[in-house]
Order: sequence, then C-alpha cells, then structure tokens
Amino acid sequence: MSVNKNISLFLAFNYLNYLNTKNMANLFSLSEAASIALHGVILIAKENGGLNVIKIAERTDTSKHHVAKVMQRLVKAGFLTSQRGPSGGFLLKKDPASITFLDIYENIEGPIEVSDCPMDKQICPFDKCIIDNVTNKMTIEFRNFLSNQTIDKYL
Repeated sequence: MSVNKNISLFLAFNYLNYLNTKNMANLFSLSEAASIALHGVILIAKENGGLNVIKIAERTDTSKHHVAKVMQRLVKAGFLTSQRGPSGGFLLKKDPASITFLDIYENIEGPIEVSDCPMDKQICPFDKCIIDNVTNKMTIEFRNFLSNQTIDKYL
C-alpha cells in the first residue's frame, strides 16, 4: 500500500471517529426511546387484548415511566389507542401492515436527514469526499431498511 493511501485511510478513520463523537448521532442511532417504541408496538400487535405499561416495561427491560412517555407519543401520533384502568393498556390503532419502522422511528427521533456532508459543510477543501460519502450511503441504506420493515412482518 502506498504512503498516500495509508495517509488517506488514516485520515478517513480518524475523521469517522471524530464524527462519531461529534455529529453523527443522526446517522442511524437507535435510542432507548426508539427501541421501546419499535419493540413496544410489535408486542402490542402480538396481543389481542393489548398490553399495559408494566408488561411492556418488563418485556423490554426498561423503565415503566419511559415506556409510558413513549407510548403516549405513539397514541398522539395515531399509532395506538389507550385505555385507562386496571384492565387498560395500549391497542394498535392501525393495520400492522401499514406501519413501517420508519414511521415509528421518525415519530420518536424526528426525520432522518440525508446530507452530502456528514459535517454539513457547503464547501469542502478537497476535490472529493475523503470518506467517499460513506455516511450518506449508510444513512440512505438505514432509511430504506426502516421504510421496508412493517410491523406485520414480526408477528
């Protein structure tokens, strides 16, 4: 391997490490809230009578307070309905085949932004991207994956 190629790989690797700690949280991170939302909706869809916060929290090994907050966001977004009381819980409001992972993910995390530069720079000091736009490609691939996954595929 030539010295220039080694330097390029070194720069790209260090740049990716830098981005990972600074600006790439939106690349395709799965926060605990997004995980609760995705897993919770699938668990609810599997149950005929719905599930309550405590059961979802137990099955996802997460805080019942965090589960309640996430599920209420999904109720407000129209994915779920909620029923109060001792026999209450959450029920799926839409057909599982019509709900994509992307719908749920973006409801929790906000829209996935695909940009040409992982640092959101308008002008690059180089002739071409030193990391070959890998972050752009990965973000597009992740978004496409989420948009092709529907809840019914996991029932």
